[in-house]
Amino acid sequence: MDHVVSLVCASCGTVAQDGSRFCEQCGSPLAAPVAVAPPPAAATVATCRACGGPIADDGYCQDCGTPAASERDHWAEAPSATLGGVCDRGIRHTKNEDAMALGLARDATVLVVCDGVSSVPDSDLASLAAARAARDVLVGGVTADGGTARVSAWSALLVRAADAADKAIAAAVGDMGERHDPPSCTFVAAVVDGPHVVAGWLGDSRVYWLPDAGVPTQLSSDDSGANDLMTLGVPRAKAESSPQAHAITRWLGADASDVVPRTTATRAQGAGWVLVCSDGLWNYCSEATAMAALVRTAQSAAGGAPEAVAAELVRWANAQGGADNITAALTRIGVVPAAVTADTVHS
Repeated sequence: MDHVVSLVCASCGTVAQDGSRFCEQCGSPLAAPVAVAPPPAAATVATCRACGGPIADDGYCQDCGTPAASERDHWAEAPSATLGGVCDRGIRHTKNEDAMALGLARDATVLVVCDGVSSVPDSDLASLAAARAARDVLVGGVTADGGTARVSAWSALLVRAADAADKAIAAAVGDMGERHDPPSCTFVAAVVDGPHVVAGWLGDSRVYWLPDAGVPTQLSSDDSGANDLMTLGVPRAKAESSPQAHAITRWLGADASDVVPRTTATRAQGAGWVLVCSDGLWNYCSEATAMAALVRTAQSAAGGAPEAVAAELVRWANAQGGADNITAALTRIGVVPAAVTADTVHS
């Protein structure tokens, strides 16, 4: 806290002007300057996110007992006009173990989402450290020329980013020793470089390409029990509602046997959205065509800013029940159309 240093008359208490040697009120000689502290700033009272009541010193609502909201519960990022995202705790979980990190790599955009394994303590630390470390590697960018060489360079960089993310988890959570349940998280990242979309992943967080006109596509392929069932021919709806659906088969963390992500690249045809999200969103809207319609509806409600569209997607997921943490990050390829048809997906 800064202090104001003033000359104060010892005889009558008058505050003198700077440079004065004698009090203008009573004529007494002035002593050495006295430090006068400014009045304290008015305290702000935190309010409960559930009922609006006051938050007590112990961090809980005095009226209903709900824990106070923290920055980790909900935040947004918008590094540019074409890139933005929102990460939210959801309704039913007491902690947000999702994380995202967005960035710009020269003329490319970078989106990273990590979903901490909720059954393991400290996975919120793991996911945040992993997402930011991967983002930093990808934002370093590549120096290769365009075309195939550039796409290949991004694919290699995604592998490096996942490795950096895995190392960042170890640094964030410290020595696990003999711990049988070390923190872990999924990993998904997308780099959008002109019309090229390059994605890498471990686990069941996803990347979608959602064109304004054309066939929407899920670019990633889940490392999960549900995907294993679908490979065997089980219909998507049945597989994703099975007890094994969210058992991930690959992840980042001390107990991961393989942290090399699978990668894919596609050349986008026309304008559209690249969506990177956690299962807190796609649990309610899994298939790519349905996700494209949802994003178009969100755009109709919120406008064309990626952060606003992401916020609308999070709001929608919470309205469906908010059973998990929710992260939605989007970047735009091409201009946003002036008019959007919410209930139509072009094919």
